[in-house]
Amino acid sequence: MQLNLKRPIAFFDIESTGTNVVKDRIVEICFYKVMPDGTTETRLRRINPTIPIPPEVTAIHGITNADVENEPTFKQVAKSLFDWLKDCDLAGYNSNKFDVPMLIEEFLRCDIDFSLKNRNLVDVQNIFHKMEPRTLKAAYKFYCGKELVDAHTAEADTIATYEILMSQIERYKETEFMDNEGNASIPVKNDMDALYKFSYNHRNVDLVGHIVYNAKEKESFNFGKHKGKVVEDVFAKDHHYYDWMMNADFPLSTKNVIKDIRFRALGNSNMIIKKQ
Repeated sequence: MQLNLKRPIAFFDIESTGTNVVKDRIVEICFYKVMPDGTTETRLRRINPTIPIPPEVTAIHGITNADVENEPTFKQVAKSLFDWLKDCDLAGYNSNKFDVPMLIEEFLRCDIDFSLKNRNLVDVQNIFHKMEPRTLKAAYKFYCGKELVDAHTAEADTIATYEILMSQIERYKETEFMDNEGNASIPVKNDMDALYKFSYNHRNVDLVGHIVYNAKEKESFNFGKHKGKVVEDVFAKDHHYYDWMMNADFPLSTKNVIKDIRFRALGNSNMIIKKQ
């Protein structure tokens, strides 16, 4: 099948120094441009972001500061890229939420108004999520082949969840899964330890994910002005931040986590003082 196009469409993906559109920068960008006649052109370019790439981000996409130190800045390629994309619609995966805003922000820093007016923006992830909704009712239909009657009643939802798990164990008992590090396994099996290991987000320190383990297994903030920073380091420099969190509207489970981290840090400090 060939895409029915009135003008070119450029599929693209961005790797960056982080996920903050205002503060972070592009380090790699790839475009796959499809023309109305079906011909294609690919452009892949690494970019010097002019700011450091955090180690925990390098751990995700594998691009180091050394990899991009001799690459052009976005400002150096902006004009040619703008000209290449000037008549294109844009498409990507989660692109409307991240890639498009990041791209536009980079252009605006170069005083280039990359207008989205009259451009079609196609987000493949949104199509996926709308056509395959991630609701309990949709999961029950998909895995069990039945309509969920009395949805949103506690008893019906609970029994449906049990039936879905039983179906998942049966459906995926021989299905291989590849993780982000390229490790293959068959994780969905009739074993609660294995299911816990596969289904729980083990990067979270607290239940809701306000505190997470970074690439060095250090507890780090996952929100706010200190996002990405080690909790102990922040508390050591900003004594009021701990007090603010303890009095702010955070879950008690989160407060218990930061309390443990705070007391552990104070204990370590006391041990150092005593040794001296």
